[in-house]
Amino acid sequence: MAPLFATYLWTVRWSVVSPADPVARPPSPRPPNRRPARPPATVRRQHDREILALALPAFGALVAEPLFVMVDSAVVGHLGTAELAGLGVAATLLTTAVNVFVFLAYATTAAVARRVGAGDPAAALRQGMDGIWLALLLGALVIAGVLPTAPDLARLCGASATAAPYAAEYLRISSLGIPGMLVVLAATGVLRGLQDTRTPLVVAVAGFTVNAGLNALLVYGTGLGIAGSAWGTVIAQTGMAGAYLVVVVRGARRQAPGNWRGLLRPDAAGIRACARAGVPLLVRTVSLRAVLVIATAVAARLGDTEIAAHQITLTVWSLLAFALDAIAIAGQAVIGRYLGAGDSEGARAACSRMVQWGVVCGAVLGIAVAALHTLVGPIFTGDPAVRHALATALLVVAAVQPVCGVVFVLDGVLMGAGDGPYLAWSMLVTLAVFAPAAVAVPALGGGLTALWWAMGLMMLTRLAALWLRSRSGRWVVTGASR
Repeated sequence: MAPLFATYLWTVRWSVVSPADPVARPPSPRPPNRRPARPPATVRRQHDREILALALPAFGALVAEPLFVMVDSAVVGHLGTAELAGLGVAATLLTTAVNVFVFLAYATTAAVARRVGAGDPAAALRQGMDGIWLALLLGALVIAGVLPTAPDLARLCGASATAAPYAAEYLRISSLGIPGMLVVLAATGVLRGLQDTRTPLVVAVAGFTVNAGLNALLVYGTGLGIAGSAWGTVIAQTGMAGAYLVVVVRGARRQAPGNWRGLLRPDAAGIRACARAGVPLLVRTVSLRAVLVIATAVAARLGDTEIAAHQITLTVWSLLAFALDAIAIAGQAVIGRYLGAGDSEGARAACSRMVQWGVVCGAVLGIAVAALHTLVGPIFTGDPAVRHALATALLVVAAVQPVCGVVFVLDGVLMGAGDGPYLAWSMLVTLAVFAPAAVAVPALGGGLTALWWAMGLMMLTRLAALWLRSRSGRWVVTGASR
């Protein structure tokens, strides 16, 4: 295992000494009043380079995270059906608990990027530490809630009598890694705000590697069973959090050699401000999760064939979302930096270019899904009925991808601008439109295809709300803070 843990040390060293290390050398756009006029083609190329430099590593990091659950499932699956069922329930609860707090990454990215754009990297790190301290506090609260209630939570989620003990055991142990998971979210937001998506990619790959090795060792080598898988996840996630903290601490020592400890101390006012900024994004995230839950519940009412096809369709949808979300992450970092620098013209130009990227990427993904829609089913199932339902639903997914491309980009742009309250209200409106449309599907005799057209309506509603906001220009608020 020594080589695996050495990967963490290499990650930290590489991140700190890299010439592109934004903690040491944050990019500072020229003040808008002094920026010379440049040909449109030159501006587009600059934005393209920024988008690619941020989006490609971000995509790798986004894809690496779900692999944790996949590795756990592959290892635990050989222990027995009850153990795998217990893991499925526990992993769902754990993933939900962490994803609810994804605002730790989003809000931190926007706040840090603004400070970087304003040319104040020390304040950017201070802002990032507020998010990290909030992550630790929330993690402690989640542990306090999960440890005594793990068996009840497992039963509430439908775990059978044989699977419930395994689910409770895995949930109790893995909950100890939740503070590390939340710190990873917040620290990822810090580095994205500092225009660095490479380090999160390296840390994610290192964490995945360590997690895989520990699972094999602890589950089978030491005979711990499902508990070994949980401990492997805890150790890997805590190690990832430690790697991030080393990078942040070294960055603080560079920016404030005489008072670097002051940048790292908890600040009650800053933590409260971070929490307040996160509330609208929490509402947005919960509303989005509600859409997915309603869709799954409606699919379950349609029948076993439909719910099986729906789950596969949702898996494909999620994979496509990772690709488009990478552009949104670039949008968060770039837009926040331009607005922090007072460059509203640059922010608008970057937004326009990223929308073009979203349309093109969405169209390419849509064409790919349409071309392969009949080939996906055999990978997941041998049931002809499920394959047929899946193929039809995937055609709807393909048709909606260009819309998704624009939605994801504008979502990232408004997050980078710190426009959380509007995102919250627009997602609540979207939920209000989607819920009755989805519930009406079985009542009107519709099937899975109709349900996914309702999902398409949901994305069109989001597009309308986000497009109106982007056109209004009200999101363009310059300065080190919104």
